[in-house]
Amino acid sequence: MNKAVAAFLSKHNFPVNTDIDTVIDALLYDMDEGLSSRPAGQDMIRTFSNPPAKSPAGESVIVIDAGGTNFRSCLVTFDNMGKPSIDFMEKTKMPGTEGELSKKAFFDKFAENLEHLKDKSDKIGFCFSYPMTITEDGDGVLINFSKEVKAPEVVGSHIGKELVKALSEHGWKKKLHVSLLNDTVAALLAGAADVAEGMRYSSYVGFILGTGMNGAYIQSEDPAYKGLKKQIIVCESGKFADVIQSDFDKALDAKSEKPGTGLMEKQCSGAYMGPLAYEAIHSAAQEGLFSKKFSESLLQISKLT
Repeated sequence: MNKAVAAFLSKHNFPVNTDIDTVIDALLYDMDEGLSSRPAGQDMIRTFSNPPAKSPAGESVIVIDAGGTNFRSCLVTFDNMGKPSIDFMEKTKMPGTEGELSKKAFFDKFAENLEHLKDKSDKIGFCFSYPMTITEDGDGVLINFSKEVKAPEVVGSHIGKELVKALSEHGWKKKLHVSLLNDTVAALLAGAADVAEGMRYSSYVGFILGTGMNGAYIQSEDPAYKGLKKQIIVCESGKFADVIQSDFDKALDAKSEKPGTGLMEKQCSGAYMGPLAYEAIHSAAQEGLFSKKFSESLLQISKLT
């Protein structure tokens, strides 16, 4: 590495060489603290669910995927052999990513996005990719938004219950049952679905690294964790906080919608890589790491944005 670059990165506490085993040990320790109901960065959310023993057959389910950028919806129909097919797929922007919404406006937008699926099933599988406390009836209570979604009134709401209310107000007639899960659980269950094809593994994990970052796994029953039976656990890995932050990470965090939260996510997920690179390059230009002409041009452009 160029000596000037090395000196610049060192000055700003940017870790060039990281001992990954140390990071793994810290993550595992934090997971154990969370499962033990002690203070931890990761939420370690219990889902009260496990991969199904077999695929459903002869029924249709409305499927929603509300992520950090996109809102997708479709109808999934399982034939008599349990083989799925997808119809009526639509994709639009995730509500709350283009401006702050009230609670009512947020769920009204969901209902508008689902108009093409009105009353096509009484079952809704809802992949809602944000931290939730999962209830035993399959609903989810939103803990907080990540990924810069702006709808603060929704925090603390039962997402499934509010969705059913909004759909009813938009003319849906069927009595709906909504099952909430997040994207990591969906990824885990997708892997576990291979069991239907005769493939078996000792366990499964779900890992998401895109707009955000998170992981889920199947926790075995363990008396060390009070009342914990075998079930899928959502870690909320992006909230892990015991990580080294460079000056660039701190500058980006300070400008984010929720400073001091989601520190791991902000250091490795796609929504933040461009702004993080900007912080580093802008600092390098200010400190003369580039040629004078290039630095002056870059700094002039930054004043216009």
